[in-house]
Amino acid sequence: MKKVIIASRNQVKINAAKIGFEKMFPDESFEFEGVSVPSDVSDQPMNDQETMTGAINRAENAKKNFNSADYWVGIEGGLEKRQDEIEAFNWVAIRSKDKHGKARTGTFFLPKKIVELIDAGKELSEADDIVFERTDSRQKNGAVGILTGNIIDRTKYCAEAVILSLIPFKNPDIY
Repeated sequence: MKKVIIASRNQVKINAAKIGFEKMFPDESFEFEGVSVPSDVSDQPMNDQETMTGAINRAENAKKNFNSADYWVGIEGGLEKRQDEIEAFNWVAIRSKDKHGKARTGTFFLPKKIVELIDAGKELSEADDIVFERTDSRQKNGAVGILTGNIIDRTKYCAEAVILSLIPFKNPDIY
């Protein structure tokens, strides 16, 4: 059985990693554990590079602190301003002892009310909670789930990027 450390205690991220690994490697057995490690970027990354760096840092910090695993997964949500709009996305970075993979989710643009709250200094999850009158949306279906009516929830949204991040591990002869 291979051990996968997810650099988060957020059940959404743990489930996304679980789905991704089990789909890519259906004949293997995995044990999944979520741990808390820093991203070494701001709490709400505000551009593509910072978000990717946060995902990579989470995977690396998990590897440093929990080195008895086979894989380490970092998932970081971020935002990028495009003129007067803000797009949302996640980066996934996966490390093993000798390989790495990374991928980004698709993007979507946030509603004006949420953009105004982010511009005023709120994180996306706080803005979601205010606009949609919820609590702790980051631990649930997230903005993507709220805005799509759960056609795509946050777990599914991130799971596809986990799968894409695992391409080098599924194809080791060419990576």
